[in-house]
Amino acid sequence: MAKKKILIVEDDRDISELVRYNLEREGYDVSALFEGGDAFDHALKRKPDLIILDLMLPGTDGMEICRLLKNEEGTKNIPVIMLTAKGEESDVVVGLQMGADDYITKPFSPKVLAARVKAILRRGVSSSAAVSVQDRQYGDLALDTSKHKVVYAGKTVALTAIEFNILEFLSRSPGRVYSRDQILDNVWKEGKSIVDRAVDVHIRGLRKKLGRGKDCIETVRGVGYCFKDFE
Repeated sequence: MAKKKILIVEDDRDISELVRYNLEREGYDVSALFEGGDAFDHALKRKPDLIILDLMLPGTDGMEICRLLKNEEGTKNIPVIMLTAKGEESDVVVGLQMGADDYITKPFSPKVLAARVKAILRRGVSSSAAVSVQDRQYGDLALDTSKHKVVYAGKTVALTAIEFNILEFLSRSPGRVYSRDQILDNVWKEGKSIVDRAVDVHIRGLRKKLGRGKDCIETVRGVGYCFKDFE
């Protein structure tokens, strides 16, 4: 089986080498860039399975790179983990709104980063043609938790790993309300270090992708969210 390809875009060579060393120990094929100018073209040509992206880069900054990646058909489904010293809540929210799958602040644990990488690659959702889904069925919405696939009204819905995890978690107990902290604890298991507003950002993205099926996720004001079974 071919190794999963990971691209690191990080201008601090010591950090880049630390990340590369730990990921290569996990069996990944790792390449690195030290400035942002070539990152988009590299990703478009090489199609890595995941990108670890610093924000403060010479050339093109990480936010702009992420925006370019998520607006290009050939790269929009590549998961992005932002790895940065910018740890303010507003920075995290903007990063997630740009389409990042995860956001890790420096200083960081290499083991936690490796665990996040493994989780995202394991739970990535295919954007290929619709498939038969038999695991969970809620009216027109179906989830296959073994293949991490979602189908609504006969069409596959391409979700990020985190979006799928939130939908899968909420759908385990239709009607039960979960707080943001409960969702964080269950979805971001590998070293939770992300703000609760990230849940709102991902819920908005999930609803947008579900289209007419968005009402399956109900907001309970002052409490959190629940999955509504329309069947």
